[in-house]
Amino acid sequence: MIEKKRSQKLKRLLSVQRHIERMAENDLAETSRQRVEVNVAMDDVILALGSMDPVHHAFSQNYADRFGRLTIKDQQLTGMQQIHEMRLTRERAKGDRLDEGMQEALEAERREDEDNAVYDVIDQQFATPASSKLQKP
Repeated sequence: MIEKKRSQKLKRLLSVQRHIERMAENDLAETSRQRVEVNVAMDDVILALGSMDPVHHAFSQNYADRFGRLTIKDQQLTGMQQIHEMRLTRERAKGDRLDEGMQEALEAERREDEDNAVYDVIDQQFATPASSKLQKP
């Protein structure tokens, strides 16, 4: 089996980490979307409660109950949104650290390749035959 270089391993980890980061972004976007829907529903209930239409007066208790449930749901979604924001920040930081590590590993591998190339040139310059039979008499 071919041994992978450290930079290749870190590159693979980085791609997985970026995928996890995108998943966290999607979770945050979904929670934000749900909060917008709840806020729109709350606005609709407030408008219905403030309406002078007699039909709405008959359902005012139902509207008040619904507004209470929506308020609780909004508070829950706010907490979830904060958790998703912290998770996104944490995952992004992990990805950034992996990226820095990969760049350092690439630089170290490049330096090692350059050093090996220099050593190869030096070996070719001062190469001695492997056998004394190859030397000219």
